[in-house]
Amino acid sequence: MYTVLQLPEFEKWLVSVKDSQTRLRLARRLKRVAKGVLGDVEPVGEGVSEMREDFGAGWRMYFVQRRGTIIMMLGGGTKATQSRDIKRAKKLAATLET
Repeated sequence: MYTVLQLPEFEKWLVSVKDSQTRLRLARRLKRVAKGVLGDVEPVGEGVSEMREDFGAGWRMYFVQRRGTIIMMLGGGTKATQSRDIKRAKKLAATLET
């Protein structure tokens, strides 16, 4: 089981996803994470990892894990914006308390 915290930057990004079905699928993924099922994740460096969703544009959600059970959602994007999104997530992660 994980506690999933959404930073304001993540919430703003999720709300900005135009397709309601995509938003729903991403929200379902977060519910599975809260139940302890991380699924397809990959570290991207500096303590940041990405949750990968293999549908549509190749959605990604970026997070850091703290104290073993707390997942802090940083932001997201698609495969096309991945490099920029990772840089943004790492920058935000660096401002968080450990």
